[in-house]
Amino acid sequence: MTSLFRLFARVPLPLMHALGAAFGWLVWWCAPDYRRRFRANAEAAGFTPAQYRPAIGAAGAMAAELPWLWARPKGQSVLPRVVRWDGLPAFEAALDERKGVILMVPHVGSWELYGQAVGERFLASHGPITALFRPPRKKWMAALMEGSRDRPGLQTLPTTVKGVRGLMRALRAGGYTGILPDQVPPAGQGVWAPFFGRPAYTMTLPARLAQQTGARVFLGVCERLPRGAGYAIRFEPFDGTAFSDPAATPEAAATALNAGIERLIRGLPGQYVWDYARYKQPRAEPQEVAA
Repeated sequence: MTSLFRLFARVPLPLMHALGAAFGWLVWWCAPDYRRRFRANAEAAGFTPAQYRPAIGAAGAMAAELPWLWARPKGQSVLPRVVRWDGLPAFEAALDERKGVILMVPHVGSWELYGQAVGERFLASHGPITALFRPPRKKWMAALMEGSRDRPGLQTLPTTVKGVRGLMRALRAGGYTGILPDQVPPAGQGVWAPFFGRPAYTMTLPARLAQQTGARVFLGVCERLPRGAGYAIRFEPFDGTAFSDPAATPEAAATALNAGIERLIRGLPGQYVWDYARYKQPRAEPQEVAA
């Protein structure tokens, strides 16, 4: 499988996106459970078929770009693929303050490319972007993902207490971190908060990091442009009082977080991962990532 990924990594990315989009539609028609879950989540959130239908092909394109993101030759930059940076001055100003920056990038567009591109762009001036990383259970995928994380501008830490402390140190030293804020955290590491009108178990880590370090907070999205034209990366300052006020309740912070994520999804519903089990019960495991 690793060799296959390396082979596909050399195929032109626009072609891989086109093949991936076709594969996305094939899965849609061949997997009724996937189709029902996808449609139910999108329509419960208030989106019409015309709004969420592009996400079917986008799901395949997302899978098809992974070989290039994870297994492309070392030294091959992702930056030439980024054709537009929106909101960059505000983000650069926050970095220059050296008070730490938290980037919250949900499952919209190409979040894998977002982290690599931002880390590459700011490596020389502000060091690598730091992120928590939980290795997958399958050995072949773990090997591929470890290689993808071994890139200039990207520093990963384990999803443990030690890893969270590393994030805290990076932020207090004026660094920056990227977090997938719409993942369902383990039991005890989140609270229930509304997400498109339904209770969703929501992580409290981003708010705790912001409250304990004073770091600036941004929402981010990497839009996959049509017909392999590249990517547009956006930074949006997150104006959430609950994130900066230590007296705010975890529920208030989680509600503000979900409202911000909803806003990003409404702007790009055709690239959200609608089949993600966002409303599932959290799994029970040791509370390793408590800060």
